Amino acid sequence: MTGRPHRVGIFVYDGVTLLDVAGPAEVFREANRFGADYRIVLLSPTGADVTSNLGVRVAVDGGVSSEPIFDTLLVAGSDLYPRARVPAELSDAARIPAAVAGRVASVCTGAFVLAAAGLLDGKRATTHWQVVHELAARCPTCRVEPDAIYVRDGTTYTSAGVTAGIDLALALVEEDHGPDLAREVARALVVYMQRAGGQSQFSAPLQGPPPRSPALRTITDVVTAAPRGDHSLGELAKHLNVSTRHLTRLFRDELSTTPARYVESIRFDMARALLDQGHTATQAATLAGFPSYESMRRVFARKLSISPAAYQRRFSTARRADPG
Repeated sequence: MTGRPHRVGIFVYDGVTLLDVAGPAEVFREANRFGADYRIVLLSPTGADVTSNLGVRVAVDGGVSSEPIFDTLLVAGSDLYPRARVPAELSDAARIPAAVAGRVASVCTGAFVLAAAGLLDGKRATTHWQVVHELAARCPTCRVEPDAIYVRDGTTYTSAGVTAGIDLALALVEEDHGPDLAREVARALVVYMQRAGGQSQFSAPLQGPPPRSPALRTITDVVTAAPRGDHSLGELAKHLNVSTRHLTRLFRDELSTTPARYVESIRFDMARALLDQGHTATQAATLAGFPSYESMRRVFARKLSISPAAYQRRFSTARRADPG
């Protein structure tokens, strides 16, 4: 960066998620304590103050047409716009400062505002794991990366849900001032400099609707009821009185997976729930039906990029489950 202040504009509007604003702003403010020079400006479409999702009034510094060029424009998110179309006046307002900003970023569902403004066309992007499919539908030319904490495509940055805005802000600080200063900021805020794994580690288990066909719903019920049972392809086919070839085709056509992978996913989700409740990793592996702890560890590494122990340190309840 040059010796002049680095202007960060945070674009807000009625219904904006307050933490999407406060989290990154706190990172930039903290960076100033360690030698950075960020000047944070809150701007709204018209320059009028806005009301956040918590009902808290957010006082802004100006409107999109009254502020000079920003080095970084950060668009905060809202619960409103995955559920409804972004109003044209909002996307148009965001497009004005974005057109001349040095770099443009979004926090969580702020990606929907960028997409509506045409700022994600042909780019890689991410957003909160619960609405990545909706973003892909709204912006068919985007390559939406559902597991990323944040994504950079040129001078455009998008981040995952809510607190991922802090991860993104730290990455921007590191880009501007190097890893040492960013690390000091992370330590001061007691957050990870770079968290392990993607955002799938934060998602709820058993994602997506249940299988449509009664046959596959039966398989789900069988495995869930007795996860430690023999759920080989042959045994599952016997439950339905169908051939192994027919069962494999059902899974491929409806769920785009194999029976073995589906059983593994059910066991994985059960193991996560058991770890969340305070069971040890060995107990979780046994109760969820994994042949061994090592086999469970490999699945966690593949799906979440972290070990069961690391997952439990982040997410388990403080109370130990009764092993019964």
